[in-house]
Amino acid sequence: MNGLETRGKSRIVLWALLAAALILYGFPFIYLLLTSFKTPLEAISVPPEVFPTQWTLENYVSALSREGVPAALVNSVVTAVISTALSLVLAVPAAYAITRFRTPSGRVFIVAALVTRMVPTIAVGAPLVEIMRNLGITDTSFGLALAHTTISLPLSIWLMASFFEAVPDELDEAAKVDGCSRLQALWRVVIPVVTGGVAVTAIFAFLASWNEFLFALLLTSVRAQTTPIVIANFQSQFGLDWGGMTALAAVYSIPVILLTLFLQRHIVAGLTLGAVKG
Repeated sequence: MNGLETRGKSRIVLWALLAAALILYGFPFIYLLLTSFKTPLEAISVPPEVFPTQWTLENYVSALSREGVPAALVNSVVTAVISTALSLVLAVPAAYAITRFRTPSGRVFIVAALVTRMVPTIAVGAPLVEIMRNLGITDTSFGLALAHTTISLPLSIWLMASFFEAVPDELDEAAKVDGCSRLQALWRVVIPVVTGGVAVTAIFAFLASWNEFLFALLLTSVRAQTTPIVIANFQSQFGLDWGGMTALAAVYSIPVILLTLFLQRHIVAGLTLGAVKG
């Protein structure tokens, strides 16, 4: 067997493994999509059928016209956008200061940020409820966004710190020689270089808020309820609206998919930023 045949078989095995991984990873979402197009009776049939025998949009119409669903979708967007903005506004200068000044307190801070990320969410949920109640911001999108920021901020600091580490200090020095202050060097020179990293961090922060459930359950009741809470309410003592749940879950997935596709170029640039250092 020559080297060309060996490489050809290795490539076939690699593609087969990638296809198997893609099917295993994507099958739950594909099954959710297929179920959302089934009739309500077929969606709960036993044994379940993978493909609908009769394609219908009935579940989408029913789910989107249900009371509280449109408001929950708006609340999810508003909360995730506020939480992402807060995470970036706080994480970018913090990570920049840690990577440029390299002080012992900075190293302690970034390790402490990682430790706080490992604390179970339920451990801080109860104190947050009391704090938000005292501040009068329970059942508000802003209050929920603040809670979500406690989840996304540590990871955002770590991500941005790794991206800033990939940028040589000489860029900052050159900017200061040209008359920039430290903040001006960050804004005018460094940030444009790590645009991909900022995009990656923004997506992770957005997803942390978009998918969060526990804080939304503890801190909201009516006005600021997000979509995951509403989807959970499709299961009641009277039964499970499985078709409606899958339809709303499919709709809820669309913004994240579109956001990822829109920022794909920046994500790839950000993920490879560290590979070109030096």
